[in-house]
Amino acid sequence: MARVVIRNLNKKFNEVHAVKGVNLEIRDREFVVLVGPSGCGKTTTLRMVAGLESITSGEVLIGDTIVNELPPMDRDIAMVFQNYALYPHMSVYDNMAFGLKMRRFARPEIDRRVREAADILGIENLLQRKPRQLSGGQRQRVALGRAIVRHPQVFLFDEPLSNLDAKLRVQMRVELKKIHDRVGTTAIYVTHDQVEAMTLGDRVVVMKDGIVQQVGEPLDLYNVPANRFVAGFVGSPAMNFAAVNLAEHDGALFAVGDSIRLKLPPAKAKRLQSHVGQRVTLGIRPEDLRVGSNNCADGLSFPAIVEVVERLGSQILLDVKVGAISMVAAVEPAVKASVREELHLAFDAERLHFFDDSSGDAI
Repeated sequence: MARVVIRNLNKKFNEVHAVKGVNLEIRDREFVVLVGPSGCGKTTTLRMVAGLESITSGEVLIGDTIVNELPPMDRDIAMVFQNYALYPHMSVYDNMAFGLKMRRFARPEIDRRVREAADILGIENLLQRKPRQLSGGQRQRVALGRAIVRHPQVFLFDEPLSNLDAKLRVQMRVELKKIHDRVGTTAIYVTHDQVEAMTLGDRVVVMKDGIVQQVGEPLDLYNVPANRFVAGFVGSPAMNFAAVNLAEHDGALFAVGDSIRLKLPPAKAKRLQSHVGQRVTLGIRPEDLRVGSNNCADGLSFPAIVEVVERLGSQILLDVKVGAISMVAAVEPAVKASVREELHLAFDAERLHFFDDSSGDAI
């Protein structure tokens, strides 16, 4: 087990600059998730750590060793891919043992490691089956087992759950977390699913266009996003955004937009003082909205027209129009609302977010 250090990592494919100056330190035994939309550079970064992609510039250290020029087999890593890549003619046991046999481990040691990994993964009764006799979740466990038996310094996961159905993905997320807690090996995990990132990662790295946007613990990214992109990417349903102008009136600061006039608390007003008279972006998370008072003069609510009602059991999602702006409110399941009804959405002013209109940075 070891830490992984990435220093000013760059990757260019001809004229395409896919990864731009990534700096990251992953602590020993830490589970770090790289997340972002397709094409953001997360998988390319992972492949450079693995040695499957050449590095244009920068350094990758595993432990205290710079591994830029080392072939993958000498980096002491184990990688789990999106497709299971199991040998169809081999049993589960032989698939898990194959890498150890190639490294000429003694037969008793191979047997001990395979059975130990099978016990961790709960697949002891599947060792003599062929991959075609397994479900998708079982095949993924075998792929994990093949990595675990290596006892590597670092696990690398490249969207390993993306081929599973929704229910099985949730189950495997839990299993992966349990396995990491038990094995304790440093892990780097790539996904485009922000829910997966938030539930699995000790820390999460959000990427866009090859650039790291923010690194932090899941709740830090949720509560204190560095910019509008992170705010909109982290959280489900996504944060609502509205363009507003900041205007002072009678000693108070207001955010004024299409059908919105919100009075800001003193702490928020102080932070936004340098942007008075400017256009900024207001962000409100759906779960921070509730059906409330129809007294818009209090500065803590605004009118909305219901367009769609999504009843999910534990909550109701209301797709609403606020003037010309579309928003989503996640409200209690007891709320009665119908399409085309006008209601008032209230909020906690301390839970508002503001972003610079030009740079997108949080204010």
